[in-house]
Amino acid sequence: MTETTRASRSSAREVADGSGAPPQDSAGRARPVLALARWRDLSLVPVILVLGLIGFIVSPAFLTADNLVGVVQQSTELGLLVLGLALVLICGRMDLSLESTLGVAPVIGLWLVLPPEGARFNGLGLLPLWTAIPLCLAVGALIGTVNGFLMLKLRVNGFIATLGMLTMLRGLHIGVAEGQSIVNVPDSFRYLGKADWLGLPAAVWLCLALYAVTGAVLAYMRHGRALYAIGGNAEAARAAGIRTDRITWIVLAVAGTLAAFAGILYTGHYGSVSASQGDGWIFQVFAAAVIGGIGLRGGRGTVFGALTGVLTLQLVVNVMTLGGVPPLWNQFLNGTIIIVALIISRFASGERQE
Repeated sequence: MTETTRASRSSAREVADGSGAPPQDSAGRARPVLALARWRDLSLVPVILVLGLIGFIVSPAFLTADNLVGVVQQSTELGLLVLGLALVLICGRMDLSLESTLGVAPVIGLWLVLPPEGARFNGLGLLPLWTAIPLCLAVGALIGTVNGFLMLKLRVNGFIATLGMLTMLRGLHIGVAEGQSIVNVPDSFRYLGKADWLGLPAAVWLCLALYAVTGAVLAYMRHGRALYAIGGNAEAARAAGIRTDRITWIVLAVAGTLAAFAGILYTGHYGSVSASQGDGWIFQVFAAAVIGGIGLRGGRGTVFGALTGVLTLQLVVNVMTLGGVPPLWNQFLNGTIIIVALIISRFASGERQE
């Protein structure tokens, strides 16, 4: 075995821990800044507590059960998109098309199963109604697979490819739905979006279950740990025997499936697929991922960090709403959060972001 191969495999093992081997000073001690960075997964917990206190001061209604349940309910769809993006970013890739998948997957699924007449939206009626959810998930997986083909086989820039996919899917959504909302939604969609299990919306339990499973896979399974190796140094991971393209392709398909499932929950929650469903969500998704500690350069981040990022973003929006701040300022807020989080990450990690 050559020295280069040994070094590559060693590098792959180092980055596979999710944060890489901590840089050391001349005395072999870990740098203090990097040691503190190990705690970044918990860094948003005090922020969430402070937001809770501010929310209570702004409005006593903040701590009511209805408001808190509403916050976590609204976090589920965004949380699934952030979970999908987190997996893609950890792999060192990019996917901007997730926001369009949220809308187009339910539209295509409903288009194939709804009857061709007798409703405001006329479908093709090719398949029975019970197949609507599997079809929706399959559309999401297909979109992720196509993204993988563009990036891994055609070697197209991931940012540009998924930006084009975002635009194309948005146009497909509007074209199939003829620019109108689809209100004749099957009961299976409505059940997942509105049912309560043990006092909480079913969507919340499903989202938490997916986060728990994904976190366990990343932490304890070999293929899950491989994501960090691929994102940290793809060439080293390949030299270490990791099938980088296959795993990355699967991750992109899983991310698309998660976005489609988020579309199912969103559609069931509101009882329709709006013509603008998912439009502009990618800004919130990136804001939540970045403040949750997901590294944009790959190989860094955890599911718990992503979850706290989602909750933090939703709590900020909720507190602003209760405080009487117009929702027109939300986009400005998302951009500000991304910039501040990037600056903090830049100095906490000691790495340049190019």
